[in-house]
Amino acid sequence: MEITLKAVDKSNYEQICDLDVAKHQEDYVACNMWSLVESMFNDNHVTRGIYQGNEVVGFFMWVKESAQKISIWRFMVDQKYQNKGIGRYALTLALEEIKQDSELKNIEICYNPNNPVAKSFYESFGFKEIGMDEDDEDMLALITL
Repeated sequence: MEITLKAVDKSNYEQICDLDVAKHQEDYVACNMWSLVESMFNDNHVTRGIYQGNEVVGFFMWVKESAQKISIWRFMVDQKYQNKGIGRYALTLALEEIKQDSELKNIEICYNPNNPVAKSFYESFGFKEIGMDEDDEDMLALITL
């Protein structure tokens, strides 16, 4: 399986916007179009398309919150490509890229605590739950380097 991450630009943003999760997952994942707009008007946002070969199959966005902390704000795999190991492989690639930042001490991710697969999935990468966010809506989990 050839999985790669590529920067989102004018050649692939429409494909990113066309990706969808299954209906029952919509409450857990923000709209990719909104995420791309957000990334264009805010500093320190990094966007990546997840590719299987030449096909766009998913999306990442992370934000450098401070010199020592990067937060993964968006992560999704299109419904047609789920349950094939793509998300696991893509998160491995994203974490490798994120860890290239030499000042980095923490990688954070948040997820809906009602998402039935999120906790065990992220724990398998070393994320440890640290509690709910300030709005008491999402669980925060952290990798400390």
